[in-house]
Amino acid sequence: MGNALKKAWEDYVSPLIKRPARVQVAVLCYKGNGSDKKVLLVTSRDTGRWILPKGWPIDGKDAPSAAMQEAWEEAGVSEGEVSRKAIGQFSYEKKMDTGGIEVCETSIFAVNVKKLEDSFPEAAERERKWVTPTEAANMVQEPELQAILEEL
Repeated sequence: MGNALKKAWEDYVSPLIKRPARVQVAVLCYKGNGSDKKVLLVTSRDTGRWILPKGWPIDGKDAPSAAMQEAWEEAGVSEGEVSRKAIGQFSYEKKMDTGGIEVCETSIFAVNVKKLEDSFPEAAERERKWVTPTEAANMVQEPELQAILEEL
């Protein structure tokens, strides 16, 4: 009987009350065209892995504007043309400050970088690097993001 209840809980009840994924915005910063196209990656502050700049939605800003804010804070992009619609999405598991894990659904906005600053809010906490889309796909860990980068 105990196994039947556990199976019913795991298969039927738990999925109904599961917390929805958290939403984030990311920015795919690029420059150049065709075979000259480069993508800007930054390191995460906690693990040092290569990522796109990303963050939580910002009150009072639409998603493209929030993505541009992340591009400034995390990568130093001070001027650029941001896409008004997301160019793709990926999900990943984020380790929270509480120690828990949250699934984040992340919408990606493209920014054609016009100006990059050396001094920006998180400059001392991150590295940044211009790489080809193929190199970027090999550097990030999220399979859905890898697929998007390989298509550029």
